[in-house]
Amino acid sequence: MDTTDETKRAEAVLGEPRVTSAFPPRDTAVGGYLEPIRAGGTVLWRTGPGGGPEVVLIRRPDRDDWTLPKGKLKNGEHLITGAVREVWEETGLTPVLGRRLPPQRYLKDGWPKQVEWWAATPAESDGAIDYKPNEEVDAVEWVPLEDALVRLTYDHDVQVLDNFRAGPAETFPVVLLRHLSAGEKRAWRDNDLLRPLDETGRADALALPRVLGAYGRPRVVSSGAARCTESLLPYSVEADVPMRTERAFTVRGTGRGESAEFDVEAAREAFEGVLSEGRPTVVCTHGELIPHLMREALTRLDAPVSQQLGLRKGSFWVVHVAAGGALAGVERHGIRG
Repeated sequence: MDTTDETKRAEAVLGEPRVTSAFPPRDTAVGGYLEPIRAGGTVLWRTGPGGGPEVVLIRRPDRDDWTLPKGKLKNGEHLITGAVREVWEETGLTPVLGRRLPPQRYLKDGWPKQVEWWAATPAESDGAIDYKPNEEVDAVEWVPLEDALVRLTYDHDVQVLDNFRAGPAETFPVVLLRHLSAGEKRAWRDNDLLRPLDETGRADALALPRVLGAYGRPRVVSSGAARCTESLLPYSVEADVPMRTERAFTVRGTGRGESAEFDVEAAREAFEGVLSEGRPTVVCTHGELIPHLMREALTRLDAPVSQQLGLRKGSFWVVHVAAGGALAGVERHGIRG
């Protein structure tokens, strides 16, 4: 092949260079990156009088539109708590997060915006709306799902409802938490089961109730190690949820220089039991066991297994399970966002 032919082939394969993005194309920052505005919202749903789903829509008078409740995160705000706060401010209803929905990306005044979405149910048992109209939102209504698809002003909101309709509405969460910061094991001279949280870990333990509270009031099953039970103690007290310790989730080490002891098969069997019971649950355990437990969950739910199953201290997986036992979603977060 001569040089001319090689040039023509390269031009045909490469073509004119262009930027590929999840956001719509724009005329500025070609080939670059614009940090998106981050926002969070929920498809707040309940079963209507006719047995079908109803969802909450809000009307914004300044834009004369009907949309789903959502809003921008404050600087440094956790994605989960920010989404809950925004929905509560716009509807007067506290959402209990269910499965995560695909994010929506679009341009807002020429700048990319990314909205994270969850399915959610109202914490209030009947979902009755008691909201006073204001300058930002002058109407909040429960609307049958099919009617909502017609009433919504924006196509990207319709896509969110389509994503909601495409999956199970009723799910329960299993939260798998790696214990919070407990300092260096090498500096601890007593039995490792007694090693407590350090200052950072204690601060994060106080922040944990708001984050876990976004998923309702999941029960607590913990390793028997002090650093695990201390991680969940503030949540257990504030949510008034008893804590049960599980030996199979406990990594034991009796002193400095001794290797950790744990039983992977016993831990996986215990975690399978948690999944089988079908109840919202938070499990706190150790870094050595996290990958094994996530692999057990994903394999049992007939889902692909990620190559990155481990967690840093103070991070957690949320496995959303449908009522019939199928996987409905997986998300990962840190306590600090």
